[in-house]
Amino acid sequence: MTMMTTAGSSCSTSTLLFGNKELVRNKLVSGIRNNSLIRPFEAKQFGSILAKSVSKSRQVRAMASQIPTAPKREKDPKKRIVITGMGVVSVYGNDVDTFYSRLLAGESGISLIDRFDTSSLPTRIGGQIRNFSSEGHIDGKNDRRLDDCWRYVLVAGKGALEDANLGTEILESMDRSRIGVIVGTGMGGLATFSGGVESLILRGYKKITPFFVPYSITNMGSALIAIDRGLMGPNYSISTACATANFCFCAAANHIRRGEADIMVVGGTEAAIVPIGVTGFISCRALSQRNGEPQKASRPWDKNRDGFVMGEGSGVLIMESLESAMKRGANIIAEYLGGAVNSDAHHMTDPRKDGLGVSSCIIKSLEDAGVSPEEVNYINAHATSTLAGDLAEVNAIKTVFKNTSVIKMNGTKARLLILSHSHPSIIGHGLGAAGGLEAIATIKAITTGWLHPTINQDNLEPEVTIDTVPNVKKKHEVHVGISNSFGFGGHNSVVVFAPFKP
Repeated sequence: MTMMTTAGSSCSTSTLLFGNKELVRNKLVSGIRNNSLIRPFEAKQFGSILAKSVSKSRQVRAMASQIPTAPKREKDPKKRIVITGMGVVSVYGNDVDTFYSRLLAGESGISLIDRFDTSSLPTRIGGQIRNFSSEGHIDGKNDRRLDDCWRYVLVAGKGALEDANLGTEILESMDRSRIGVIVGTGMGGLATFSGGVESLILRGYKKITPFFVPYSITNMGSALIAIDRGLMGPNYSISTACATANFCFCAAANHIRRGEADIMVVGGTEAAIVPIGVTGFISCRALSQRNGEPQKASRPWDKNRDGFVMGEGSGVLIMESLESAMKRGANIIAEYLGGAVNSDAHHMTDPRKDGLGVSSCIIKSLEDAGVSPEEVNYINAHATSTLAGDLAEVNAIKTVFKNTSVIKMNGTKARLLILSHSHPSIIGHGLGAAGGLEAIATIKAITTGWLHPTINQDNLEPEVTIDTVPNVKKKHEVHVGISNSFGFGGHNSVVVFAPFKP
């Protein structure tokens, strides 16, 4: 792990951990007020949140080396949650290893949209999926009928099940009432919906397809996977814009922890690069207009960013109780330690500048995971290249982690170097699929020891003092990683992953 010297902080988190709760609250509130990150009445509330969190993380006091102790783990194998499979559909195809290797190479998947005529639009670029193949996953008749949103998730979901050694024959021998599905989407079957409206206006109601309703509504991804594989456990969809998939992970974890399911198929999907989807975001003034340089258009944290670039695809995980995974001899890829969701309660599209919603969500996720800030040394940032969102997230990260330190053998303190990067710079922002793609990238960072770069980092904002892994991949051993996702409406979500240790 890379270390760096603490730069004169007045009160490190380690110091707070050894003090009393009143000291925790007073010092933190004072520091936050001085930095003007949180209004006074909110600072008191935020200080209470962190005080509660660190009081539950007192195991950190036993640190005696440069490497933090292992995170506090749930000991009950029925409640410990592991990742046993991953499936993806992206601009790079349907293979998880290919997806991550091309992220590591910083190979941009952004190009001019050619799915429809964009010549009159101010934004003509996106992370459009081409040459998509559903072979072996969807039969030809259904493949022609389905909205791409559901085609993507069926391929990613079945790929994840196969990766977890949960093929059709094996599933038939299992209690499938203990296997559930929670797959979300921000926009749903947008092409189907748009086409239905067009048919109604131009040709009358009799020309609307009978599949209009079922292939438009947002719950159909979960339903189709369950129907195809006979999975009778908890089944529904969550739609919280770009935070969708992380919300699904948190919900699925709760079903397993409560003993309502052993295995959950979980993730997000999106296929919004259609005329109504692109023009809708254009009207929000959210999209980049760097049409002459598509591969340089998405530039998180760069001074010259001018909006996000739309992406699409699907990312799905198999979340499973450790007891279930060990019983069937599953290959365990990583461990899900915890997560949290909350609301900015601020604005429909703009994040809070002070980052209070995000920072408190991070703290709550660490509390749920039994992890102290010192143990986190990697962040998969949401950073999508928007003017306000990128810096709000940085403010939140700095608020939570600015004082993190560990105790070295000689009694001195050293600050952890937290690395953070953003995949939307490479493949665009996947909206409801973003959290699923981000989770896969986080887990691959854990298993490979390599972090993909944030490309187009040419002129970094001065407020961004964290290591963004600019332009070139970096070797880094991840001890605990968090993955952030935030959506329109002020929906915040953070999930925590770590290497699996029996």
